[in-house]
Amino acid sequence: MIERIVAAEERDIERIVAIDWSGDKGPGQKKKIWAGVWTAHPQGKIHGGKLLLEDGRTREQLTAWLLELAAETPSMVVSIDCCFSYPAWFLAEHGCTTVFDFWRHVAAGHGERWLGEECAAEERDPRFWGKPHKRPDVFCGAGLPTMMRRTDMDNKIEQALAGGDPIRAAKMVGITPKSPFQIGGSGSVGTGSLRAMPWLLRLHEAGFRVWPFESARPCQPLLIEMYTRLLTGAVKKSNPVARREYLLNRRKTDTLYTTLPRPILAKAHASEDAFDALVCCLEMLRHRAEFPVLRATNDPTLRLEGITWRPGI
Repeated sequence: MIERIVAAEERDIERIVAIDWSGDKGPGQKKKIWAGVWTAHPQGKIHGGKLLLEDGRTREQLTAWLLELAAETPSMVVSIDCCFSYPAWFLAEHGCTTVFDFWRHVAAGHGERWLGEECAAEERDPRFWGKPHKRPDVFCGAGLPTMMRRTDMDNKIEQALAGGDPIRAAKMVGITPKSPFQIGGSGSVGTGSLRAMPWLLRLHEAGFRVWPFESARPCQPLLIEMYTRLLTGAVKKSNPVARREYLLNRRKTDTLYTTLPRPILAKAHASEDAFDALVCCLEMLRHRAEFPVLRATNDPTLRLEGITWRPGI
């Protein structure tokens, strides 16, 4: 099949949404889930658009809101700060031949069972670990790579080794690499990822394309996995003073940041989650020309495990 040439205006991204996600099961979701939103507007002050920074939604409410935004502005890209999948061997173990099969498997109740929420202690899968459970021996030493996806190894571990990219390695300085099997303890990503998958499935079934499992298409909303550290770079995000200094320095040297409204800056100063959502939204805006040309991977492992988006990938 010969694809028609798509006009440049059809490829333009008209809205960018960066979600700083949370696996919190209770009312804390509304305080921990933040969205940075840029919408194209001819009179906009932020590079031809308007910028919002919001919280106050549960995962269910956020999903419904994203569907409303997509109906209003289909040329939209949404990034979510969680793992979209697990290592390929784990999907195969559960008979899942696509990531969408895996999402359905998680949504059918297996996700909460792996989290220990809906199973007896003796039925708990010990490969899911984190406070109070220690990392299992199978994932220690030479077994460490097996608890990571290929994209996790690439972004979080391999760049710091001989021959790695020093710029990318610098972004991970002081950060302990996290596995989706870690569901407890500081910085764990497994809980949020498992609780995201039913909602990712809902968005996909409603028409969102999901990269790298699918190619971007004109006038269809696109979902990508992000890792905030790859976009913020090295900064002690938990420290309000460090967040303030980071944004102050960027305002002096970076045109994307110079016109940020004071109310938005105040939110980012006050909350680490808001800070992540804001910076990630602006960095996506900087690289927005990359999103319409993202193509599905043909690599059989990555088609199961996914890829964390970063500029220039």
